[in-house]
Amino acid sequence: MAIEAPYYPIIYVRGYAATRSEIEETVATPYMGFNLGATKVRQDYEGDIKRFIFESPLIRLMKDEGYQDAYKDGDFVRPGEKVPAKSVWIFRYYEQVSEDIGDGEKRTIPNFARDLRRFILKVRDHVCGKSAKARKNFKVYLVAHSMGGLICRCYLQNLCIHGLKAVYGEDPEDPKVPSAKDQAAEAKELELGKLPADQMVDKVFTYATPHNGIEVAGFNVGDFGRLDWLHVRNFNRDYMCEYLALPKGSENVSSLNGAFDPNRFFCLVGTNYRDYSAFFGLSKKGTGPLSDGLVMIKNAAVDKAPRAFVHRSHSGHYGIVNSEEGYQNLRRFLFGNIRVEIRLVVDQITLPEEVEAQVGEDRSRIKAAYYIESAAAIRGLGVFVNERRVTQESALRKKYEDLAHTQEPVYLFSGYLLKSAITNKPAKGGAKKKTTGSTQEGEKMAFRIDLGIQVPVYEIDKQFWFDEHFEGGQLFQETLTFHVLLKGKDTRVSYRLSSLNNNKNRPEEVVKLDWVNDEFWEFDVPIGFKQRTRDKPKPGFRGRLLVRAWPWGT
Repeated sequence: MAIEAPYYPIIYVRGYAATRSEIEETVATPYMGFNLGATKVRQDYEGDIKRFIFESPLIRLMKDEGYQDAYKDGDFVRPGEKVPAKSVWIFRYYEQVSEDIGDGEKRTIPNFARDLRRFILKVRDHVCGKSAKARKNFKVYLVAHSMGGLICRCYLQNLCIHGLKAVYGEDPEDPKVPSAKDQAAEAKELELGKLPADQMVDKVFTYATPHNGIEVAGFNVGDFGRLDWLHVRNFNRDYMCEYLALPKGSENVSSLNGAFDPNRFFCLVGTNYRDYSAFFGLSKKGTGPLSDGLVMIKNAAVDKAPRAFVHRSHSGHYGIVNSEEGYQNLRRFLFGNIRVEIRLVVDQITLPEEVEAQVGEDRSRIKAAYYIESAAAIRGLGVFVNERRVTQESALRKKYEDLAHTQEPVYLFSGYLLKSAITNKPAKGGAKKKTTGSTQEGEKMAFRIDLGIQVPVYEIDKQFWFDEHFEGGQLFQETLTFHVLLKGKDTRVSYRLSSLNNNKNRPEEVVKLDWVNDEFWEFDVPIGFKQRTRDKPKPGFRGRLLVRAWPWGT
């Protein structure tokens, strides 16, 4: 069967099941959570309650992109049967651990990674058959929740790099370790004889994965050896160093270590800790704000990888996998046409006049933390594909000295635009839409970014300062609306700031795109008060929104 980007088989890798009952409940379901949707309650203009039904990632992939599942006659398809590249597969790794279906014995993450390799080869055989061309072009998308993302990382950066040593170690005296002959036969079966092996993975998408471990009350979870009946050691950084093939003792274990391109590894981060009720609600009490109820925001992404933040909990009825926000990020990352990265550059922050008078030129006497809010919406969607807000206890926190003096761009989020999902396209045979030049308005991709910076509590000489100042006021707030017309290197971008909307005759600003090294476009949008403003607001903000975009989907 034909294998052609961007429509590769999707393999879903579910997350952690802690107890025996959770494991049995997991293996009792065919799709292991990828088929779960949600009904979100909203209010309309009149205040009446309305439903918002998200069918599930599985069903939406079927509806929107024409995928099908890989089950038939009560099992996966039989050996030799062909399956389209547009297929969804469920990696049922917990079956071996089940007492009902397997042997009831726990497995390690390297064991699961080895089984993932075997599963990917199985998918290849069903999709490609014996076609040499198809097998050469074969790739999969790995989509994983929570611990499933760590299994994918173990596969990519340990098993495919170091072979079966990742599973069995290097101790030939261990009676549980197969003989060298048996290991050689297994390596041949898994196509791990020549290392590094072909990973056969095009992109990875993780929901709420603890890429830098799990912390409770500020401490990384421990390794309790034989007493660890819940297997929480999987999230202990020392043990993570082992199965992720990272230097022993690394305090940060969120590196892909050069084994996979981080640009093709997307991390979706949850920010709603209040609606997570696992472990009788103890986990969210241990993590608190700036988490999804189990995983801290700071630990939920791999180094240098694109990411976005959504107000969803780790799992449950308000979980990140069974959400429209999660699906829209997934769909656009896998099939989108343009990748967009948004950073904030702070050029100047002014202080209240009374604070300046109090400290003079010695700004080291001032201590303050600014809360940066960001949200992104795409035209036609009813949800935010990125959202960090003070009211949700997820806003980005930056110190005054870092923003005022370093001018290091602050990473906000990454997103993807999908041409096939453009709204208000002209209907066939219908009236033409409003055009700009020779281009129909409906052909443009549009998205909106909301930005805000909240006024902090200032401290002077370690004392709170409240004179002539209200805590929690807005230092800066702006909404930017972008329109993108995709035409290769002639792509056009324009934008409008909501603060300028009072001038009805003011046209959209057309962006001059700089094509950098034949790789990406880059431009910035001035925001805040003007550089040459005489009477600068105090407190106030002046800066730029730095936008970088790449052609995507290839």
